[in-house]
Amino acid sequence: AGGTYRRLEGFDKHTDKTLHFLKIVRTTKMARKILIAASLCVAVLMTYQVNSAAEKKSPLKGVNCFLKKTKDGKPIPVKASNGVAYKGATVYFCCGGCKGKFSKDAKCRAANAHNANHQLAATGQAKLAKCVFTGKKLNPATKIKVNGVTICFCCNMCKGKVLKSKAKVALAFSDKAFAKGYVIAKKK
Repeated sequence: AGGTYRRLEGFDKHTDKTLHFLKIVRTTKMARKILIAASLCVAVLMTYQVNSAAEKKSPLKGVNCFLKKTKDGKPIPVKASNGVAYKGATVYFCCGGCKGKFSKDAKCRAANAHNANHQLAATGQAKLAKCVFTGKKLNPATKIKVNGVTICFCCNMCKGKVLKSKAKVALAFSDKAFAKGYVIAKKK
């Protein structure tokens, strides 16, 4: 009877070791699944953050050179490498030729000031603070888009001036209007 007891005792020890081993294997498999799931979550979050950062870092998306178009009249996208300091911010161009022309030619700058001011607003470097005509407080009910840039006025009369104009950008983003209504955003 004593030998049987020892075998059972040994068997019990063996069974305990086997059960312990199976628990470790099961735990390891579960840990592996958890690790894989966590890795996938991290990968998804990293991809989202990279895409979000790329979107935030690309204020030039959809911005075109205002000095040149293609031979068939299509707009040419600007490049970050072709920027020129302007009014405490940066105006961008499609090529070094346009960049040089704008930075060196005072007549070119004067003739295209409204386009440069519009681009500052379109890229978020300039923020609308007051009515561009009166310098008064903005009324959100007067909101319109002028060549892709959202703009408000103090009243419907000021809004009407732009809506009736054939040269909306030239009127709403002239140097005088820009100085009255816009402030250059502080760089982060």
